[in-house]
Amino acid sequence: MQQPGLHGRNRDKNGEISRKHGNTLVSTLRKIYGPSFAPAAQPSDRLADVLVEMDEPSLTKLVHDHERGDLEGKVASA
Repeated sequence: MQQPGLHGRNRDKNGEISRKHGNTLVSTLRKIYGPSFAPAAQPSDRLADVLVEMDEPSLTKLVHDHERGDLEGKVASA
């Protein structure tokens, strides 16, 4: 399923993010990306539960860091 604004990427690619980081809380990701990350989600929501409904700016940040290999280190240090 192609989404606008993802520069040719699709949400299927994010299955890997969900498998690796699905238990990460939105509150942890907001420590990394700021309070506007996934604004519709509750802080106690898990990434796997909100990933398919995530807004484009938040998803782009997440995919970018994952593709660069930075996401795991950022989550671990948050």
